[in-house]
Amino acid sequence: MPKVSDAHLTARRRQILDAAARCFARDGFHRTSMQDIVRETGISAGLVYRYFDGKDAIITAIVTEWHEQRRSALDPRRDTAGHPDEPSDLAASYLDLLRSVGRPQALEELRLAVQVWAEAVRTPQIRELVRGGVDGPRLSAAELIRAEQAGGGFPPGLDPDAFARILIAVYQGLTLQTAWDDTVDNDAFVRTLETILGTLTARY
Repeated sequence: MPKVSDAHLTARRRQILDAAARCFARDGFHRTSMQDIVRETGISAGLVYRYFDGKDAIITAIVTEWHEQRRSALDPRRDTAGHPDEPSDLAASYLDLLRSVGRPQALEELRLAVQVWAEAVRTPQIRELVRGGVDGPRLSAAELIRAEQAGGGFPPGLDPDAFARILIAVYQGLTLQTAWDDTVDNDAFVRTLETILGTLTARY
């Protein structure tokens, strides 16, 4: 029997995760069964179970990957192509993350995010994953805010951790509003927040 390539295994795993994400975004975690996921993938149940032993393992994989993507998006060292007038720093990365919420193709992912947050309230394992995915960027952002304060970029009385939490809350709120309200003007939202941040930093 010929050996299956790593690329094939990765593509098959991606197929399963994408199918599960569609099911979860559409019907929620609890209304979605493994049979639903198998049907959505279009492959055999035996093959799906070869990659994941159940729905919880799929949910864990999706949440882990989801947070890795956001951690990468908030990396201030990344290239800010498409917005050359903005510095390659936390603020630029954060504003780009908010812009991504407004992409039409992101709606399914936003609905999935809301499902994940709701599940975190009731399932300790998911809550631990979500907290881990939020706490890491929060601590990193707080350190960068402290550095900005030391250089005179932010008010000295600003609590770095509280400000980082506010930025996270803004992202979560925009995600929720966009998931349930198709009238949200993402461009206006981001421009307004950019003005607020610019006003805050310009004073110091």
